[in-house]
Amino acid sequence: MRVIYRLIAGTAAVVGVGTVATVVILGRTGSEAPRAAAAVPSPLMATASPTPTPTPTPTPTPTPTVPAALAAAFADSRLEPLPDGEKRLGRLPGKPAPRRGVLKDRRAGVSIPRFTKVWRPVKTKAFGTRQDLPLVKGSPVHGMVISLPLPVPEQEEMRDTALLAARWTLKYQPKGTTLSWTAMDEVTIAKRDALVLGFNAHYKVKGKKRTSSAAVVVVDVPNRKPALVYAVIPDTQKKAWRDINSVVTGIKIP
Repeated sequence: MRVIYRLIAGTAAVVGVGTVATVVILGRTGSEAPRAAAAVPSPLMATASPTPTPTPTPTPTPTPTVPAALAAAFADSRLEPLPDGEKRLGRLPGKPAPRRGVLKDRRAGVSIPRFTKVWRPVKTKAFGTRQDLPLVKGSPVHGMVISLPLPVPEQEEMRDTALLAARWTLKYQPKGTTLSWTAMDEVTIAKRDALVLGFNAHYKVKGKKRTSSAAVVVVDVPNRKPALVYAVIPDTQKKAWRDINSVVTGIKIP
């Protein structure tokens, strides 16, 4: 039995020495575990900055466009710029002509005073109503009062519409006529808006300066385009200038 114990003990010792040797050999020949590399900051991470919030681009305010007809009137050297404020049509010289009833313009939707004596009504297809003073020898113009539906484009502002209407009247004036304003007055006719634009027309006849007194009245007529009433009397018939006042104050909407 002792011999068996000694053999077992010897075997155990040999196994123990082998194990220790193996551990020692592994400890001496094995390389050390590599150290974890230190984290190097990425250049992108180091220099990155927050993305800036884009600044909103302001929306430009559209520039109002001027209608072509109005732009042409503004650029017309024959017309003065319209006055900034209102001014009533003054009392013109002369004695008013007698009146008898009215002339109705069914197309324009207005009526105007019917003058007698020197004035005479004229039938025409061009206008709704027309009245004329007699021709004056040596003068290319004579007194005239007409009414008709507005012959020019209506504008947003009634003063601009009246400006176009006054420019339109130049076709009935001598060549080279210029206009200067004498009145611009917003009024009401039968509770409807209207605007009176008074002016003097300046021109030459045989080299001599002449002047006509005139006014256009733009009237807002219900259920149709505005009406235009135009009165003009040259200085050769200055005694009848007061009739322009009678026309302006005598317009009615039937």
